[in-house]
Amino acid sequence: MVSAKKNASAIVWFRQDLRVHDNPTLHAAQSDGDILPIYILDDVNAGAWKMGGASRVWLHQSLHDLNRSLGGKLRIFCGDASEILLKLVEETKAQSVHWSRCYEPWRIARDKKIKNALQALGVSANSHNGSLLWEPWTILKGDQTPYKVYTPYYKNGCLNAPEPRQPLPAIKDIRFAQSSVTGGECSLKALKLEPATDWSSGIKKVWQVGEDAAASKLENFIENGLHQYKVGRDFPASNCTSLLSPHLHFGEISPHQVWHRIKQEEAQFGSDDLIHYLREIAWREFSYYLLYHWPHIPEAPFNPKYAAFPWRHDEQALGQWQKGQTGFPIIDAGMRELWQTGYMHNRVRMIVASFLVKNQLINWREGEAWFWDCLVDADLASNSASWQWSAGCGADAAPFFRIFNPVLQSEKFDSEGVYIKQYCPELSGLTGKFLHKPWEAKPEMLEAAGIELGVDYPQPILDLKVTRQRALAANSSLKT
Repeated sequence: MVSAKKNASAIVWFRQDLRVHDNPTLHAAQSDGDILPIYILDDVNAGAWKMGGASRVWLHQSLHDLNRSLGGKLRIFCGDASEILLKLVEETKAQSVHWSRCYEPWRIARDKKIKNALQALGVSANSHNGSLLWEPWTILKGDQTPYKVYTPYYKNGCLNAPEPRQPLPAIKDIRFAQSSVTGGECSLKALKLEPATDWSSGIKKVWQVGEDAAASKLENFIENGLHQYKVGRDFPASNCTSLLSPHLHFGEISPHQVWHRIKQEEAQFGSDDLIHYLREIAWREFSYYLLYHWPHIPEAPFNPKYAAFPWRHDEQALGQWQKGQTGFPIIDAGMRELWQTGYMHNRVRMIVASFLVKNQLINWREGEAWFWDCLVDADLASNSASWQWSAGCGADAAPFFRIFNPVLQSEKFDSEGVYIKQYCPELSGLTGKFLHKPWEAKPEMLEAAGIELGVDYPQPILDLKVTRQRALAANSSLKT
């Protein structure tokens, strides 16, 4: 990797495509000449949707890995991307700027502004698809309106569209410019993405971050989890999920790489498990699709009637949920997994979300905000669409009357309590049904297990039957 000249011919603006394999932006920019690779942490334009804490810990590691892949040539900036890019173009005399498209409303608005400003200067501004299998505007119904329901979106839209392109190889010899730049540049350490806390250290212990880690995780999933995926994915103690969501979010691996690698397995072996996993990859696409066509969904319900829903404001109850102190073991295990690892199993995400918005009757946006800060795979599209699904107010949402019973869910999907005991070790002395509902255990059984309810583990903070009826009554109060 050697430089050909001092000034950059093209600026490559890395965003959520932190990889060198299958990177259309990098390929296109390299054809323009010597490149200047940059990353900009833009908290200015992000506003309320600036990256959460767990995501910043991941980003630090991911940028470090990308810089290694680029031979130490990545330049890092912090501030308003609109101002930084224009200044870089002026300093480097770059003739083109390339980036991968993002689909968050604030990014679309900012990127349009940047593209117009660059074109006014006579600089070529080029955006590329590095994040989605199908661009949102290419999948429409016969009347040219967007789909609101997933199954026809996928079956009638995506599967009838052109097959997603094949992944691109990494460029063997990237030609870097030696441009000296100023203004806004900082070191990775100066971004302060990685606070020195037990919390951030815990996340780093759990995850291997970066492009190589993503590729390895995909192969491990194919070998050990894929062929049990359809059923096994619902059991939080199993190893049947891919754990690729944060890698996909930061673009350490592309959906094209995942899609075609799974397709290879399908062609050779075939199974419902593989087909089901591809459908889940398409669910991710559907979330982006919804965000693109209905950009209000992070802040307001897709179904407008839920704008009048009578939510409760209860800081104490919200805090108990956030800290995993509800007295319901599967809920508390999930919330503790989230805090300790920056991740939560998908089945458990649905259970804890139902508990918050239906049993506790707390606004789904409180859950959305907590997940945004705590998840390493926090993604505006998936997070908002998933919370609206759980709250019954989103596109193709679960009906509001579908209220998960955390005890029944726990007994069904963690029958031996392996997951519960991992994150609620104080309950390890209990067995059978009492592990899932310790408040029903006899005093002598609790004593033998070393548990005093209300001291070692909380009493249940609510009555499931009473709060279920309260939720249904609240929903019935809405005008149809």
